[in-house]
Amino acid sequence: MELLRPILELGVVIPGMLLAYFPVKSSLKQPLSKLVLWLAPLLALLCAAGGVVCYVRRMPTAPVFAGLTLLAAVIYIKTLRISLWKSGTVALSVCAVFACINSLCRAINAAMLAGLPQAQAAPWFCLRAVICYHAICWLFAAIAYYPATHSVRRMVEDENFAQTWYVFWVLPLVFIALNLFMIPKYADTLYTGRVLQGYFVISIALLFLMLFFNAIFLLMAISINRNVRLRQENQLLSMQQQRYESLKAAIEEARQARHDLRHQLCQLAALAEEGNLEKIKAYLSGAVSRIPSLELHFCENRAADGVVGYYCALAKREQIPFSVQLDLPECLPVDEINLCLVLSNLLENALEASLRTAPAQRRIKLTAYLHGSSLALIQVENTYDGVIREKDGVFQSSKRKGEGVGIQSVRHIAEKSGGVSTVTYQDGLFCAKVMLCG
Repeated sequence: MELLRPILELGVVIPGMLLAYFPVKSSLKQPLSKLVLWLAPLLALLCAAGGVVCYVRRMPTAPVFAGLTLLAAVIYIKTLRISLWKSGTVALSVCAVFACINSLCRAINAAMLAGLPQAQAAPWFCLRAVICYHAICWLFAAIAYYPATHSVRRMVEDENFAQTWYVFWVLPLVFIALNLFMIPKYADTLYTGRVLQGYFVISIALLFLMLFFNAIFLLMAISINRNVRLRQENQLLSMQQQRYESLKAAIEEARQARHDLRHQLCQLAALAEEGNLEKIKAYLSGAVSRIPSLELHFCENRAADGVVGYYCALAKREQIPFSVQLDLPECLPVDEINLCLVLSNLLENALEASLRTAPAQRRIKLTAYLHGSSLALIQVENTYDGVIREKDGVFQSSKRKGEGVGIQSVRHIAEKSGGVSTVTYQDGLFCAKVMLCG
């Protein structure tokens, strides 16, 4: 029974890992059944081995628990397809909550052992306290199941506010530090009545504050995400509207040209009767130049066609050569919105880079097509001015301080679908390649 105490103390890492996986189930690199088959026995074995070491050496579980938690976090991050910022922040959040529960159970243990000097000398929780510790951890995991698999999961899977993850990790880290700071230097300190009562109150307050701040962050993130998504949808609708207006203007010009065709044929007939070949050539040349260009159709998919047409019109207005090879059917095996977001981000970056390049060197080339039945391949090439700001593999924005959002967004969208994105630049030519999976 004595041996169970350190083993069970370390065993709370198992409900912690379970809770951490709730919101990222769709981002696993391997099937859930296969993951459980090897991870659960591994964690149980590590907890048992660590508990035996602590028991033999009569040492507290804190050092072993810290190493086990770090190993579990590395395994957690390596088994997911999402970015390090997201997986690391989720892992830190779970650690913060369990750190608050640990502080609460430390107070419960002290209350149970009050007046028992021999039991107080042990470096672990008493058996009743450690069972209570496990019960609270598993109960919390059960209570958090629904919000974790719904609200938090939607937040993790959405890529529209990736910047939020770059700062949120500070909150759980602060709570972890506060709980570590609360651990008394001498165990006997807790057995003082007023200290124990204060420890109870502070532990419970920290736990509820942690949950409160997490809930506030979740609500704020959902609101921010909704606004960003609406802005992106409005941008796509604006592109489609401009595309529609251009098409309507071209159709009207074509109708007017047909209306005038009869009069033009009469004029040509008169010139032909006169036998004036030079006037006929001049007249035909002028008529041809007034015929509107109807090269507005790039592919069968209307959404992608509208996005490409929008940026094609912007490029032509700036006199930037724009080459398009778009072979996308009406029904796509990949998410249509994600495809349009990738196209708009890459083409917007290409257009901005071209505008900063000497007019004689400007060029944009887009290629997009399906490969097999579930892959969409996109490649955008453009010239640039020779200056690329990159830090630790992350491209920096040329318009403001900090990271560039466009390339980061494309990378997140690709990784979310199980695809990849690569960027190369050399000799004044920037090339972005993206593979989206259905």
